[in-house]
Amino acid sequence: MSDMRPVLVVTGGSRGIGAAISLSAAHLGWAVVVNYASNRSEADKVVGSIRDAGGEACLAQGDVGTTDGIASIFSVVDKQFGRLDGLVNNAGVVDMPQRIDEMSPERLDRMFRINVTGSVLCAAEAVRRMSTRHGGKGGAIVNISSMAAVLGSAGQYVDYAASKGAIDSFTIGLARELATESVRVNAVRPGIVDTQIHASGGLPDRVRDMSSAIPLQRAGTAQEIADAVLYLLSPSASYITGAILNVSGGR
Repeated sequence: MSDMRPVLVVTGGSRGIGAAISLSAAHLGWAVVVNYASNRSEADKVVGSIRDAGGEACLAQGDVGTTDGIASIFSVVDKQFGRLDGLVNNAGVVDMPQRIDEMSPERLDRMFRINVTGSVLCAAEAVRRMSTRHGGKGGAIVNISSMAAVLGSAGQYVDYAASKGAIDSFTIGLARELATESVRVNAVRPGIVDTQIHASGGLPDRVRDMSSAIPLQRAGTAQEIADAVLYLLSPSASYITGAILNVSGGR
């Protein structure tokens, strides 16, 4: 069956935006490799939902903050499908609100190792499988950035904002690098989205508190981000590469 379906890797695919992307992709006919670092039960639920709806999905455990984790994810791709057509670099972390003069080197190492290095190395693995230079048939990469890259997140987490600024630059450069190799590279910048990531960063009420500052007066949903990602992965976006799409309610 997977010979007919394009194959997509979604890093951090077990919860929030990643889960919405995984479910939407399967609904649109992708075979989805749902990556998770530690939350096996949530990842199982996503895969189960996809299969129950007649779609195709499999699990791939691996922490994108480690080279072993990344190797493990792509070994699942090779064993299960033997090909790759798309990557969504969604896995990422925030941390507790802190000023820069309070941040530890360990915090910064974790932030950039997962959010930046992990995304770059996952993209490299995807390129080795999709680029015509490597005998692939082409494909698409969508990186998940953040409006923090533009706004800076002063007094909250400028390290997170800087990590997403790096993703923006990486998206533009990689798009140009791969433009003649049938691989498109774009990014989506979510604004305030109602997911668990805010609680993991110590701000469980952030969505409620920030809504009045958003021109559309509400937070976004994971599904609204997923819709933008799936558009950029699709043939409808065939002339789009190096673009960064704000999905932020006007922020």
